[in-house]
Amino acid sequence: MRAHRPLAVDDTNAAPPAFDRPSKTQLKKASHDLQDLGEAVVALPEDRLAGLPIDESLLDAIREFKRTRSHEGKRRQMQYIGKLMRRTDPEPLREAVAAMQLGRAKDALALHEAERWRSELIASDDALTRWTAKHPDSDLQQLRSLIRAARKDAAATPEQRSGKAYRELFKFIREQPDHE
Repeated sequence: MRAHRPLAVDDTNAAPPAFDRPSKTQLKKASHDLQDLGEAVVALPEDRLAGLPIDESLLDAIREFKRTRSHEGKRRQMQYIGKLMRRTDPEPLREAVAAMQLGRAKDALALHEAERWRSELIASDDALTRWTAKHPDSDLQQLRSLIRAARKDAAATPEQRSGKAYRELFKFIREQPDHE
């Protein structure tokens, strides 16, 4: 019987094996990221889609997805969109989605800012001084009139309030350039 000898291994220059391709986990993550991007892209309005530098077949697939009504049809069409997206550069699509989301965030921020100004202007005369400093070109006579009407409306009993002055003040604030 022959004795079992361990093979001699030279560990002096051993380096971890190098892989030329991404791992299965990385591929799966990239696929999920593209699927999320595809879902965001199909939510873009038509005017934003038209300006994107994407393949015509992908654009047609997105339009077909928007026309599809059944759940299963949408699911299958989304898979097809994902397949087409793997062949295209996703960066222009990511930028378009980010620009759309940024635009919505800016709009929401502007609304909150206008609501804050409206509350402050109704609550205090000091806010009118700050408003004048920030917006010297605004029509102060109209603004004072709107504030007076909104205060009068706010002082009325809830059943007698119309809310019209409150809305008009908000509209005036929103229409001013840079109402920070």
